[in-house]
Amino acid sequence: MPNITAFLDIGAARSDKPALIVPTRGESCSMRDLLNATCSVASLFTSLGVVKGDRIVIYLESSAEYLIGYFAAWRIGAVAVPTGRVYTREELAYAVSNSGARIIITDPQGVAAAKTIPGTTIISTGDAPKGTVPWPSLREAVPVIPPVNCSPTDLCQIQYTSGTTGKPKGAMLTHGGWMAALDAEAEALTLTPDDVYLGIYPMGHVGLSWGIAALKAGAAFVVMERFELEAYLSLTEEYGVTVLAGMPPVIHSLLTSPAGTEGCLATVREIISGGGPLHPEIWKPFHERFNIPIINAYGLSETIVLGTGTAIRAADYPFADRFLSVGHPIGYSEVNIVDCEDPEKILQVGEEGEVALRGPAVALGYYGMKEETEEAFLPSGWFLTGDIGFIDPAGRLSITDRKKDMIIMSGWKIYPTEVEDVLLRHPAVADAAIFGIPDARRGEIPIAAIVLQENQTISRDGITEYCRSHLAGYKVPREVIITDSLPRKNGWKLMRKTLREIYTQERSS
Repeated sequence: MPNITAFLDIGAARSDKPALIVPTRGESCSMRDLLNATCSVASLFTSLGVVKGDRIVIYLESSAEYLIGYFAAWRIGAVAVPTGRVYTREELAYAVSNSGARIIITDPQGVAAAKTIPGTTIISTGDAPKGTVPWPSLREAVPVIPPVNCSPTDLCQIQYTSGTTGKPKGAMLTHGGWMAALDAEAEALTLTPDDVYLGIYPMGHVGLSWGIAALKAGAAFVVMERFELEAYLSLTEEYGVTVLAGMPPVIHSLLTSPAGTEGCLATVREIISGGGPLHPEIWKPFHERFNIPIINAYGLSETIVLGTGTAIRAADYPFADRFLSVGHPIGYSEVNIVDCEDPEKILQVGEEGEVALRGPAVALGYYGMKEETEEAFLPSGWFLTGDIGFIDPAGRLSITDRKKDMIIMSGWKIYPTEVEDVLLRHPAVADAAIFGIPDARRGEIPIAAIVLQENQTISRDGITEYCRSHLAGYKVPREVIITDSLPRKNGWKLMRKTLREIYTQERSS
């Protein structure tokens, strides 16, 4: 039965060319190197008593070790729980506690936060501080550990995505779902062993799936830890990149780059976008200037991106009206538009409603959250995305709005309630609202509107610094408005849409 990591064995037997390249660290690994490293770390896990089904939290910056942590967990049937160094200690502790993790993989810089969480064994890459287990040496060949026998529905990952209640939800992803995702993304990108993919998505995000899909296809995966335009262009030229990871802010940066940038992208045949709306004023001029098709993808953490999703491909370009569509289903995906109040009612072509997806990569549900699972995952197999859209007569999906007030900035999901709960804990704050406004570069940015307690004062910078100390950086409001009151319907229901409309109009006037 399937185990995702079987593709490592196949790749190792097929080629010794560079597969994973981390330029900032001067690292280059073949598929054989990756297989060897995976088996070394899997052997360490086994020596620590890890068995099939055990949870392993990865708390690292994007790196070869991060990717190997995934593979080693999957190899022995354990469950990877990816987090990021943008997590606060409280957010890390929640992921460990909620998932029931026994192991935390981190580096010396992350050990301090990890040590505050009781009941876990800490594996440290690099130097291993006292009280931690050292990461194994990956220079020596070790016996191959066969991949553990798994069912397509066996859990392999708990992927946390912010919840509207303020508690992150752990989407339960499977071996079969990941296999579907890798094949669908390879199909969307028409990947071959001749390709070179430059990845910028954090490895704690399901966007990593594009890079793993490249590896599975025999292509090279060049890792960029965080986007910076000059380095992005330099790496593209140096490695002859053919497929670029992107998102609206990246495409905006390229569009506004100096003349001559086109030459840096001479080898690129396509660029990915996703994680948020790609506004027409960016998409169309980009295509006209660079003549590089944008693979505009639609998927979610709960669907492992394109494991069950849609995409615009080069063949769709002549028909992608107004550059707004996210295209046709990929792989074995199905898409429907359902009534927002009655999800059993399927709407007709052209009618707007909630986007529902069904396919092999849809998560099993949210770990330990029965009510939230029942709300989003229907018995018929459909997953209710919370996005609003329509399907045109050609079967292409367009996203027009969101059912809830989620904000997507540069691919990161921000749920207002979580941020508002933090703000309301500040002694000077009487009321708070978080809402998103359009931003050409980042898709959307979060704005905070706050009402102060009587006789209390605090600066806008003070609110920002307070948020930074309690939230991951991407959740911190980009602007703060101090106001006398917030619009509420019937005296209680917060009208974020009204705030969004008022403030967007004020900024444009």
